[in-house]
Amino acid sequence: MDINLTDKLKEYFGFDTFKGEQEAIIRNLLDGNDTFVIMPTGGGKSLCYQLPSLLMEGTAIVISPLIALMKNQVDVINGMSEHDGVAHCLNSSMNKTAIDQVKRDVKNGITKLLYMAPESLTKDDNIQFLRSVKISFYAVDEAHCISEWGHDFRPEYRRIRPIVNEIGQAPVIALTATATEKVRTDIKKNLGIVEAKDFMTSFNRPSLYYEIRPKTSDIDKQIIKFIRQHPGKSGIIYCLARKKVEELAEMLKTNDIKAAPYHAGLDTAVRNQTQDDFLMERIDVIVATIAFGMGIDKPDVRFVIHYDIPKSLEGYYQETGRAGRDGGEGLCIAFYSQKDLQKLEKFMDSKQVTEQEIGRHLLQETAAFAESSICRRKMLLKYFGEDYPHDNCGNCDNCKHPKKKIEATKGLEAILTAIIAVKEGFRSNYVIDFARGRSTDDIESHKHNNHEDFGCGEGLSDKLWNPIIRQGIVEGFIKKDIESYGNLKITAAGKRWLKDPKTFYVTEDNTYNDEAPEGQASGAGALDPTLFAMLKDLRKKEAARKKVQPYVVFMEASLEQMATMYPITLQELQNVQGVGQGKAKRYGQPFVDLIKKYCEENDVIRPEDIRVRSVAKNSMRKIKIVQCIDKKMPLDDLAKSLGIKFDELLDELEAIVYSGTRIDIDYYIEDIMDDDVIDDIFDYFSEAETDALKEAYEEFGGDYSDEEVRLIRIKFISDMAN
Repeated sequence: MDINLTDKLKEYFGFDTFKGEQEAIIRNLLDGNDTFVIMPTGGGKSLCYQLPSLLMEGTAIVISPLIALMKNQVDVINGMSEHDGVAHCLNSSMNKTAIDQVKRDVKNGITKLLYMAPESLTKDDNIQFLRSVKISFYAVDEAHCISEWGHDFRPEYRRIRPIVNEIGQAPVIALTATATEKVRTDIKKNLGIVEAKDFMTSFNRPSLYYEIRPKTSDIDKQIIKFIRQHPGKSGIIYCLARKKVEELAEMLKTNDIKAAPYHAGLDTAVRNQTQDDFLMERIDVIVATIAFGMGIDKPDVRFVIHYDIPKSLEGYYQETGRAGRDGGEGLCIAFYSQKDLQKLEKFMDSKQVTEQEIGRHLLQETAAFAESSICRRKMLLKYFGEDYPHDNCGNCDNCKHPKKKIEATKGLEAILTAIIAVKEGFRSNYVIDFARGRSTDDIESHKHNNHEDFGCGEGLSDKLWNPIIRQGIVEGFIKKDIESYGNLKITAAGKRWLKDPKTFYVTEDNTYNDEAPEGQASGAGALDPTLFAMLKDLRKKEAARKKVQPYVVFMEASLEQMATMYPITLQELQNVQGVGQGKAKRYGQPFVDLIKKYCEENDVIRPEDIRVRSVAKNSMRKIKIVQCIDKKMPLDDLAKSLGIKFDELLDELEAIVYSGTRIDIDYYIEDIMDDDVIDDIFDYFSEAETDALKEAYEEFGGDYSDEEVRLIRIKFISDMAN
């Protein structure tokens, strides 16, 4: 077809030039050839089928997995045309009137692009209708869904080719933003386009910054702090579970962040509204499952956060690819923990063996990416079969904070020797055990413990084995065989290296703990020792002035948080652990005055942006407890009514009184304890320098039960501190 495509591009889309290989892809399709396109998100995949559909006779069928994606693209195409109906959806959410209108427009030659989900394509009445229509070509978007090795496998995608054969032959263009070599082969084979011409764009997105953070207990605070550091910017937070999506969205809203949840369990109207609000910038942040974002035409998403580590590197790549599509800033932060990884592996136990093997292999690749201290960009591109020519990209956490390199020439030699010794038939862990000389049941069953090279790497640090394999893969000495779910193979380059070894360096893997580092209070930052000492002195003076013990004024843990969070108002002081409204009013003013003066004199930048106002979960229980105590309900009966143990009720009561709320449990104590016992324990706490239970138990030498001591301590704090 002899057309000036640049003129048509300008006429229909207003662009002066094509991106990358767009023009070559479009010409290949216009010439009637099957076409296979791998183009990263933001590279302009959609244009590769949208423009030719407007130029060719008939209607192009676009098979797409999400109704939300279709709606967005239909709106875009119709918005560029003088007439409605140039693009349409045909899906299960539409009523009969709307479906009839779509079919009329298609029949009358108005509709050039018809978007359908694979489920709609397979319906008999749709098949019969499409057989009566001139089809220009079939476009299979998000084509990775066809492969079990893809990150979003959909069985219904496997039925596309048989249905196409039934409707009528026409060229096929398959498009995806992400596909490994294995997935690419699967796509072409299943769509019957093995001879299709391939168009592959580089997977490198230079403007994206990649960072993996340990998933610690302060993750919510980290996210709020991050969002507040980027005010007004659009972002997506991905969670694996719908429940977490809703909880996190609610928490963000509670903290004055314009956010909304998005997942497949919400009503279609709600999802559409949320999507529109995001595109129109009425909300800044979408908290979503992976159902959100495919094909969404929002070029200025500035950050993508993974609350949970994704199930595959393909998923991670595609989801992060929704940031910075305009070539501008795109911050990609993922939170990683071994616990999450173990949870995902456990979920696979109920699946079929093949699916388990694939899933575990993909998870291991994700874990390797997270734990490695190699350049993130280099590892990611290598996974998709592309070599990144630099060792330091300057735009990922590992490159911005590089670790010291360690020579591991002997380690690589041991690994390559071990791979050859076990005849390239085993995965990383087995090869490492062989090299270390670790005689496991598996190794003994294959009699590899008798091999002359068994233990060829004895004496090397255990921390280096995985980094050696990862660096060996990146440098092309080792490869993983996908068909065998990750057996290690030695490459020709690896064999050459063995014959003539060169110095080989690695860096130790990153380590990820599940808790915030010591010395940090709830992730807010490091404790200020100078301020802490000043607060302790002030507490001592205030306690003497009020004639109470220092811990009655504030617990030491509360002072530690004050020296970390720098509260300068009574309202902010109530965010400190163990400080409620009553305690803040009674004792707080001199403390916030001291902190404010200290901050001004020392130019302290306060972390006021990281306070998390959590969505109340247990507040109703606390209200019920206080109400029941006001009605003088026996505490053992109260525990039963709440379905908790008595010591758990005491935990709740301690939290209530230590935060500054006064409760009167005299009615219960006087009913079960002698007056002498009550007075003895109360007098102890009146004179003791600490409220620690351990020291109280030692003082009484077992004369009183744990429950008795705890009950009187609750009474003491309530009477004296609140």
